[in-house]
Amino acid sequence: MMGRAKLTILPPGKPLSGRAVPPGSKSITNRALLLAGLAEGTSRLTGALRSDDTRYMAEALRAMGVTVEQPDETTFVVTGSGKLLPPSAPLFLGNAGTATRFLTAAVASVDGTVVVDGDEHMRKRPIGPLVAALKSLGIDAEAPTGCPPVTVRGNGHFASGRVEIDAGLSSQYVSALLMAGPLVKQVANAPLTVALAGAEIGARGYVDLTLAAMQAFGARVEQIDAATWKVEPTGYKAADFVIEPDASAATYLWAAEVLTGGAIDLGVPNEAFTQPDAKAFDVISKFPHLPAEIDGSQMQDAIPTIAVLAAFNETPVRFTGIANLRVKECDRVRALSLGLNAIREGLATEEGDDLIVASDPSLAGQTLSAEINTFADHRIAMSFALAGLKIGGITILDPDCVAKTFPSYWDVLASLGVEYTDIV
Repeated sequence: MMGRAKLTILPPGKPLSGRAVPPGSKSITNRALLLAGLAEGTSRLTGALRSDDTRYMAEALRAMGVTVEQPDETTFVVTGSGKLLPPSAPLFLGNAGTATRFLTAAVASVDGTVVVDGDEHMRKRPIGPLVAALKSLGIDAEAPTGCPPVTVRGNGHFASGRVEIDAGLSSQYVSALLMAGPLVKQVANAPLTVALAGAEIGARGYVDLTLAAMQAFGARVEQIDAATWKVEPTGYKAADFVIEPDASAATYLWAAEVLTGGAIDLGVPNEAFTQPDAKAFDVISKFPHLPAEIDGSQMQDAIPTIAVLAAFNETPVRFTGIANLRVKECDRVRALSLGLNAIREGLATEEGDDLIVASDPSLAGQTLSAEINTFADHRIAMSFALAGLKIGGITILDPDCVAKTFPSYWDVLASLGVEYTDIV
């Protein structure tokens, strides 16, 4: 049942054991959906994630003339003509950052005007650097607030040349430009060169995911150096594409396992993940002796998981390199601080953009009634559920926000032996 206001977790009091397979990767699913939609022909995406974020991407593609079918829970069949058509209304993408950023660049290839918009949360998430990069290529794009909505007036093809992008806030800006690159009109075989403005880039590993997906759909990209890529104007070809399980989702199961001393079979070996957040496995495995300082810059979506886990660590943990968490679905640094301090005052401290978790192993086994404000952020809800595995009285507000990337999350925990009360 959707629309629940709150859910209280009952500590299981035993190790969590069993099989719990994470859903398909959200990051890879939305890349593959877009590339299949831009390709000519029919592509079959298997192992895909069905969630709010991927639904928004699929609906946007349908609005631009792409056929997207879903024959089962983990498959998309996508048929495209090789180009996107002008939609009859603004594209509404909820709070899906991948869909919003990726489509903002891709719709510059449309012959017509496209408005890319989202919900109240997405309208607070910055997109100015990507819009500035598009404008530098001569593309008519504007976002008056620096956040969505974005209006793009295209002329039927993407622009060639050289573009510099400030990726300090998000690697998604780089991925958006790279994926649009093969759509360059094939005049004099002119490639698109994408270059970083400065060395800063959030979660560089996600760019590697982008390049791998592009190549699977027939693109040719050459990495000139650590900050420059040359994209050939190849267009895209339909392909059958297998999507790996979501590493960010796996972090909750890895943490639940070490926190309860359990044995959870994810159905895939840990080394099989290629996503950046898979780096979290080695960190989580050190619990209850987590490092004194953890740099979250290259595994940003895993930090909420590890921050809640750190509350039960033997020694305090400082999280650095996490400034970008302030511009995610919510200000995750603040949300983590508020949630941890709701459990026990002084458990978390913000110092600039760093988060310090004081850590207190004696929290386990206590009853400390705390309502966790998730700020409609799926990762805050799923992370603080971990606290409820060891502490009585942990109540998650707006628990159904997990539908953004892991709709079956509460059912998966239940299958491992977790029970709930106060389900309202």
